[in-house]
Formats: sequence, structure tokens, C-alpha cells
Amino acid sequence: MRAPRSRRHHHGRWRVLARVERFAEPALLLLLRERPSHGYDLLERLPELTGEARVEMGNLYRLLRGLEEEGLVSSEWDDSSPGPAKRRYAITPDGERLLDHWAEALRRAQQRTARFLTRYEERR
Repeated sequence: MRAPRSRRHHHGRWRVLARVERFAEPALLLLLRERPSHGYDLLERLPELTGEARVEMGNLYRLLRGLEEEGLVSSEWDDSSPGPAKRRYAITPDGERLLDHWAEALRRAQQRTARFLTRYEERR
């Protein structure tokens, strides 16, 4: 039986990854709420929210396409910058509503985590 993806035992040490699944989705929506952006801009800004050292470009564009197909993000070609035209992404009203739900779910997770850590510290 394999350990869950959230933890690994490697060379006598535990490596635990306490992370929110699919966190790139709300992070992208938040970045797009701050300002419409091109993919490269999002690629540079995303690690500050996700904590990942690097986000794969292909994964980013797949996620953006999926969000666009669901009507959460819109895009248009932008040829105002030098060089070839680039897609510029923006959050839609439905994306704003989903971001609100993500924020509430993350608040609840934060409260659960705080309760866990408080209890953990009490028993030390």
C-alpha cells in the first residue's frame, strides 16, 4: 500500500505536504481579479500565492482553458504590446462568484487548521 500523496517517507524522514488541492485555481482567479493578464505574467505571479517554486506553462494554459470553458475566465487577443499578439485573460462575474466561494472555503479550512494547531500546542 502506498502512502497518500500528501506525505512520503524517504531515507528515514517524513516529508509532509500540507496543501489545498487545486489551489492554483483560486490563486489564478485572484490574480485575474487584481488585473487582466497575459499567460507569462500569470506564470511569474502565481508562485507568490501557491508557494510552488515554478508552475509548468502547459498546466497553466490547460487550467486557463478549462476556466474559460466554464465561463469563469474570458480571453481576447491583445496586439497592443510589441511582438506577436498574446491572449489576455480576465475574470468573469461567474469567476468572481466562484472566487468568493473559494475564499469562504479557505477561511473555514484556516479555522480548522488553527483549532488543530492550538490543540497540538496544548499537548506538547
